[in-house]
Amino acid sequence: MRTHVHLTTQDLTKGYEAGPVVDGISLKVSAGQRLGIIGENGRGKTTLLRLLAGDLVPDQGTVTRHGSLSLVQQEMPFHDSETVGDLLSEALRESRQALSELDSAAEPFDERRYERALAHAEAIEAWDAERRADIALKALDADHPKSRRLKELSVGQRYRVRLACLLAERADVLLLDEPTNHLDEHALGFLTERLQQHHGVVVLVSHDRTLLDDVCTQLLDLDPAPDGEVHLHGGGYRAFQEAKRAERRRWEQRFAQEEAEHGELAEKVERAQSRLKDAWRPPKGTFRHQRTTRAANKMRNVARRLEELDDQRVDAPPPPLRFAPPELSADGDLLHATPLEVPGRLHLTEPISLSAGEKLLITGPNGAGKSTLLNVLAGHITPAHGTVHQVGEVALLAQESRFENEAATARQLCSRVEELGLLRGKELARPVSRLSTGQRRRLELAVVLSRGPHVLLLDEPTNHLSIALVDELTEALRQTRAAVAVATHDRQMRTDFGSWRSVMLHRLVNVL
Repeated sequence: MRTHVHLTTQDLTKGYEAGPVVDGISLKVSAGQRLGIIGENGRGKTTLLRLLAGDLVPDQGTVTRHGSLSLVQQEMPFHDSETVGDLLSEALRESRQALSELDSAAEPFDERRYERALAHAEAIEAWDAERRADIALKALDADHPKSRRLKELSVGQRYRVRLACLLAERADVLLLDEPTNHLDEHALGFLTERLQQHHGVVVLVSHDRTLLDDVCTQLLDLDPAPDGEVHLHGGGYRAFQEAKRAERRRWEQRFAQEEAEHGELAEKVERAQSRLKDAWRPPKGTFRHQRTTRAANKMRNVARRLEELDDQRVDAPPPPLRFAPPELSADGDLLHATPLEVPGRLHLTEPISLSAGEKLLITGPNGAGKSTLLNVLAGHITPAHGTVHQVGEVALLAQESRFENEAATARQLCSRVEELGLLRGKELARPVSRLSTGQRRRLELAVVLSRGPHVLLLDEPTNHLSIALVDELTEALRQTRAAVAVATHDRQMRTDFGSWRSVMLHRLVNVL
């Protein structure tokens, strides 16, 4: 156990023009702990991760890091000339330098220098680094030629190469932003095992409910709480989910009770003031002064209770974003595809047909052609062999969000985005370029649904979405009268859609 390793924050705060995103977070994550960060899209999960990595400077507060650190972001920048080998060399640099230092200290022999070099090499398991890298690259389907340029790889392929390199590095502190987005079932199992075995600190942002349950020892919830603070939860995601629902019910009940009590006390104060000022006049004679004093004291006591209640009242629970899926209507046969072939990318040996209300789950490992099949069905790719016949509107939610006009606002690109419960408030007026990755994904989903498709094709629809929205989308897809075809590696969603008809694709032998 790397007992010296830990990550600590104190009053960590970061904001943008719209206000604070990360607000006064204090926490400590020690060796052996694996922290999952959860919350709605736009709550600052990625911002917090970048603050922890030192990639962003906080407006207030501090971050203390003990141990080496690696960060894998959702989107990986790269230079056109960079290759797979360049990434791998960077990942193995410390191990190679440690072994070089050990050799240098051995000839001529310098005992103190050699002991220090040996301790460092053993601590980072330098002799095993090359083997770790080979295993990780193969397990994550990222074993490309070292000379292959990163720009020649897909977004998912580049991500898997970087993730494999990070796992080979064995950094003390691993920070991962949505690490499951581009992983198939085999790769998910490998990642889960590696994170469970990691002896340092793991902090991850993920929508993958199974990963959160299997890996995380604690969850940091960035969604609003009655006391305005963020809270740590143990017991896994499902236990957290039940506790969160119960907390919300208690919050709503407390707010309603305090509202009622506040109204009652305010009315009493108003009545007492009115009596003292106008209507109430004690009769002449004995005890007149005492009666006036008692009335004034009673009013002051009620006013004091009202003031105390105001000091202790909880804020109103903010209404959560609720996905309001549109009514998609469809009738009859909507799509039919014969066996299809796109050379080097897809070989579908069976026909596919979809009628109104029918649901299809497309499965298979990375490289089997799931995205290609959906693009062919949508009419975006013309197959070399086979045909696709469409009836009505066919819409595709692609795996990654792309917008031609990044300067346009969400409201300009989709007038129904607020009505669908996918974005709200200031988010609607922001340029797309200033939306978070999750908010962009929500906007693209709104654009697709607003077209009123008869056939809805979804490629990894859980990517970048909050867990709450994934649950709501899952239920909407079950209920819709449109025809639906989904390709997903999300294990919970595949379980939820286990009764659907399925098509299994197999990887082509020569696919890179």
